[in-house]
Amino acid sequence: MSEKPYLSIIAPLYNEEGNVKKLHEKIVGAMNNLTLSPALSLPRRQADQNGRGGGLYEIIFIDDGSADNTVKECEGLIPLKLIKFRKNFGQTAAFDAGIKNSSGEIIITMDGDMQNDPNDIKLLIEELDKGYDVVSGWRWKRKDSLLKKIFSRGANLLRKILVKDNIHDSGCSLKAYRRECFEDMDLFGEMHRFIPAMLQLQGFRVGEAKVNHLPRVAGKTKYNWKRSIKGFTDMLAIWFWRKYSSRPLHLFGGGGIIFSLAGVAILIWMAVIKIFYGASLSEKIWPMVGVFLMLVGIQLFVSGLLADIAIKNYYKNRNRMNYTIKEIREQ
Repeated sequence: MSEKPYLSIIAPLYNEEGNVKKLHEKIVGAMNNLTLSPALSLPRRQADQNGRGGGLYEIIFIDDGSADNTVKECEGLIPLKLIKFRKNFGQTAAFDAGIKNSSGEIIITMDGDMQNDPNDIKLLIEELDKGYDVVSGWRWKRKDSLLKKIFSRGANLLRKILVKDNIHDSGCSLKAYRRECFEDMDLFGEMHRFIPAMLQLQGFRVGEAKVNHLPRVAGKTKYNWKRSIKGFTDMLAIWFWRKYSSRPLHLFGGGGIIFSLAGVAILIWMAVIKIFYGASLSEKIWPMVGVFLMLVGIQLFVSGLLADIAIKNYYKNRNRMNYTIKEIREQ
């Protein structure tokens, strides 16, 4: 196709042989039935006679090192761009590869387990047209197990405290983005669920839409306690970037000064009781505590200086600063 698609629909797959054909069928059906009001910015482009999507959409599946027949089940699916990983690199890496190999003006991400409803893409696009840059799906009626719901509630509570992205369900993969959101973004770790938070830090407008959540009918869930730990560490990384990405010395240096002052205060106290009260310090642990706190404080302060240098080099090497400009007008 010479014409670039308007929508890029991206779904990672990992051992989803029982879902991939049905998922593709549902996406194609949702796109062929997609009708929006004339006021919306969606081009009125339709699929060609071969069902290849025309200029309206493209479907990108990323096989994340599946060990079953997922890739084989993708054979003959039209339209489809299939990206195959050499091994299992994780969902975030799959989303990153899909996004970088897409060409749509609007990027739709979703899970490959058929628990996201492709018909909800219409809702996301309608919210985008209200002026948002990102619209995140909110699975307000979850179809998961009780244990997964408990973990999710705990993660959402921590996210509200640390990340403060003002959305209800960061774990929902069904999201819509404008292409400019990813012009300067690389995804690592388990960061895909925090993309709206990262974009919000850069000044993009983030919205939310209630979407369906369907029960899994084939395959097994990939969610486990390891992913919870990885997600928590990534959440701490987002917290750091939200508060101290341009001033790491304030965090590490400030902590270092507090520890050092506490250590100095303890040593002064020990010196006073030794000199003026003749107390024996040979069996007391406090002198060691004082020295330890001073060393920790110095180490934190030096780490803050190094982090400050690294952050400045990060922005300099990427030819950007710690702020983004939406537009410049001359009148």
